[in-house]
Amino acid sequence: MGRRALITGITGQDGFYLAGHLLAEGYEVWGLVRGQSGSRASQIHQTVPDVHLVSGDLLDQGSLISAVDRVQPDEVYNLGAISFVPLSWQQAELTAKVNGLGVLGMLEAVRVCGGINASRSAPPGQIRFYQASSAEMFGKVRETPQHEGTPFHPRSPYGVAKAYGHFLTQNYRESYGMHAVSGILFNHESPRRGAEFVTRKVSLAVARIKLGLQEKLPLGNLSARRDWGFAGDYVQAMHRMVTQDEPEDYVIGTGVTHSVRDLVEIAFGAIGLDWRDHVVSDPAQIRPAEVDLLCADPAKARELLGWKPSVQFAGLVQMIVESDLKMLSGSGTAS
Repeated sequence: MGRRALITGITGQDGFYLAGHLLAEGYEVWGLVRGQSGSRASQIHQTVPDVHLVSGDLLDQGSLISAVDRVQPDEVYNLGAISFVPLSWQQAELTAKVNGLGVLGMLEAVRVCGGINASRSAPPGQIRFYQASSAEMFGKVRETPQHEGTPFHPRSPYGVAKAYGHFLTQNYRESYGMHAVSGILFNHESPRRGAEFVTRKVSLAVARIKLGLQEKLPLGNLSARRDWGFAGDYVQAMHRMVTQDEPEDYVIGTGVTHSVRDLVEIAFGAIGLDWRDHVVSDPAQIRPAEVDLLCADPAKARELLGWKPSVQFAGLVQMIVESDLKMLSGSGTAS
């Protein structure tokens, strides 16, 4: 019988790609949703019909214990979060609860349902736990590139909450002997990325400009540099972390940075236009505390997980632009 996985955040980009990867690996996949009905549940059934759904809420401890008890998973992937960094300044308290206390709730549910006690005597066949940490925890970076030992200096409520969840996962591993790991993932994108993120903001605008539906694209800091990769590659790293014999944390990224200016240049170049004719500065989109540079050192993942990205930056940008052109021209469906 195949292994069973429970994914929180199943409706998001990473949840979609991870579910597809695990199903291809022979897993029985369950997704945690708030309620069994509604548009999001319908969307899951349309896009990944083989996923089972279970009701639960990251802010309701009892529902998490019930969900884990019902599913009896071998592995839990906690991807559920408020993931849009700028929103975390507007809803700082909610971000702290979901991205911080939500991790605590899932860890407790795994601990309770797995029969793990304070003696650190984890039972055989214990539930393995993955926490989606973030490169935003590095924030105002102390060194470049950033590796597993680089100190954190988060520059947003999102980054602070993610750091809390990261240390909680580490604490449960050390306190209870849980097989709990964190993936410190750098920016990873796809055609399924939310429209509010800069990659999709750019790709959608490029597609609309190509089709004559828009003229200008307002953006904030064009100099900010990120380490961008393909989400489909990164979920494979998540799975490899969880299935290692020893639980350890890993930095996942490409090790190559590009600026937002590079992003728009490649995106507009994909449709034969000069970005300088369309991009305008919008100071309102600049963060209160900017993160100027994030660059991964994925040496540990390369050595111990045998993982490396398969999609390069230019190909990733072109993939997203082409997907949005297809969607907006009526020959595809919204992602």
